[in-house]
Amino acid sequence: MIIDIHTHTYPTSDDSTLTPEQLIKRSKDAGLDGICLTDHDGFWSPKDVEKLRKDHDFLILPGCEVTTEEGHLLVYGLEEYIFGMHKSKFVRELVTDAGGAIVVAHPYRRVYRENAPQDITTYKEMTERALRNDVFNFVEAVETRNGRGTEKENEFSENIAKVLDLPMTGASDAHKIDEIGTFATKFFDQITGLNDLITALRSGDYHPVDVRKSANLLRSGSNIYD
Repeated sequence: MIIDIHTHTYPTSDDSTLTPEQLIKRSKDAGLDGICLTDHDGFWSPKDVEKLRKDHDFLILPGCEVTTEEGHLLVYGLEEYIFGMHKSKFVRELVTDAGGAIVVAHPYRRVYRENAPQDITTYKEMTERALRNDVFNFVEAVETRNGRGTEKENEFSENIAKVLDLPMTGASDAHKIDEIGTFATKFFDQITGLNDLITALRSGDYHPVDVRKSANLLRSGSNIYD
């Protein structure tokens, strides 16, 4: 199954111009099997998510992009924002108690500088700075293909994941309509609800895919590295 696990809608994410209906229609048109609503520090009610799912006959799952001091976390399994979630360790404790899962979003931010010299020494310094971030101790996976990131930024995220031997995901991080249908995550397990997604994220049995490639290739198991 091919699911975009990182998307944003207005007004829950005030920097998005997408309505849920626009996001869903464009995602279906792109050949996706489902999406996760991961608005900034805002949680959808399970009732509203289920209504969208039924109204559009499309897999829609709840999540949240939580802003912490150490970076942005894609959280699956929580239902409300609790004071203290600006600390990634506290978020990890909450998610563990809830039986959820976490993916670190766009880890290239704040550390990778595309306009910096791309020599071995400078790149190594940026990598070492990124690896000093404790946030990687609290996640199941690393988002290595972000639709709003450049090729070099995403490659940096991929290198971090490889060093840490963490599973990799892909997502559009869509905030506007033309950003939908870039990257997503291919899961080899059947995903029918949030619990399935969490179990799959914990398993590590998935990889990022480029949605812009042929749907036949995607469903046959080809990934962005083919």
